[in-house]
Amino acid sequence: MDRVNLINDRDGVCLEPEGAADAAVIWLHGLGADGHDFVPVVEALRLPPTLRARFVFPHALQRPVTINGGYPLRAWYDIYGLSDGSPEDTVGIRASAVRVSALIDAQCDAGIASERIVVAGFSQGGAIALHTALRYPKRLAGLIALSTYLPMHTLLAGEASAANRSIPILLAHGNFDPIVPFRWGENTHVELARLGYAVQWQPYPMQHEVCADEIDDIAAFLLRTLAA
Repeated sequence: MDRVNLINDRDGVCLEPEGAADAAVIWLHGLGADGHDFVPVVEALRLPPTLRARFVFPHALQRPVTINGGYPLRAWYDIYGLSDGSPEDTVGIRASAVRVSALIDAQCDAGIASERIVVAGFSQGGAIALHTALRYPKRLAGLIALSTYLPMHTLLAGEASAANRSIPILLAHGNFDPIVPFRWGENTHVELARLGYAVQWQPYPMQHEVCADEIDDIAAFLLRTLAA
């Protein structure tokens, strides 16, 4: 990538390829981070220049987060608790999904076919990536969900988009994750497989982070899903 363009620093970061973009990756950060968090990963992916993908890293909005004592963080939705039975911020999840869908629409309006767009996310961003991509009404190229879980999972069967029933999914998680329990990732894999999705499930010996082997697997996934 040879150019970094701030969408405007309120909204996020956009990395353009060397030539005119013919694909896009929309990548959502985790709780308390911002769009700059995963920008260095693009260089680490070592993608060939022939893969002319634009990388879009939006910032989540600032909002009070219950588990943070109500103090505001950049968050895609509120988190009321970290136990298995904690209620979910369905209003916040749906609002962020609308925003991410609008980002996908903007790439389509800019001339990139939806079939050339990958939605990716880490942790809370991964939850929104899963929620949004599986409901998006037009076919997408792929979905990458890192160290995350499937929010509002009981509603997916009734809300899933037929266009993305066969979307390739890379689901990755650290075996020793102390933030988003490994079993949440495993349960997500089981539920998606039960619903008939094609999931590449990749556990790694790491905590709540990204490792070198994972970056290699992400690069391979992007090369497969965005091959011209």
